[in-house]
Amino acid sequence: MEKLLEIDGNILIWIQDNLRNSVLEPIMKCITYLGNGGALWILLSILFIIMPKTRKIGIVCACSLACTFLIDNIILKNIVARIRPYDALENLNRIIAAQSDFSFPSGHSGSSFSVAVVMFKEMPKKIGVTALIIAFLIALSRLYVGVHYPSDVLVGCIVGTIIALICCFIYHRLLKNKN
Repeated sequence: MEKLLEIDGNILIWIQDNLRNSVLEPIMKCITYLGNGGALWILLSILFIIMPKTRKIGIVCACSLACTFLIDNIILKNIVARIRPYDALENLNRIIAAQSDFSFPSGHSGSSFSVAVVMFKEMPKKIGVTALIIAFLIALSRLYVGVHYPSDVLVGCIVGTIIALICCFIYHRLLKNKN
């Protein structure tokens, strides 16, 4: 565990020292803000629910998002209670406001992957791939701005993906039982 923490910290310091620059900084801040409160993914889920053609997919997205929020933000963050990297690493500087909750796992990453994976599995590939790219960029932005460790982001992505796959499985099971 000690080695993982060291690797996590070293990756963040490397990102700060080698990737941060005046061109990328405003772009990465903007990308990270897209994930605040799951706003982008909530809006997409609502939009899909409103439109009759995508209503069922919107419901699956909303269920996946709600379950991921519950597991990541309510349960895991409070059980693990990992402090933010900018509070633990003296050489790391965050470039956005301090966060009000714990670090592990990344809620931004979890919510992004929970909806993007549903979209990838259930919608035309062009839409699904675009959603996955946005989810990946949001997850990466959390490292860039210095508010999450790589393991926080990785676990957030994994939890979101697993929950999305479970929700899609249940959705298809319900459809089969209905037919």
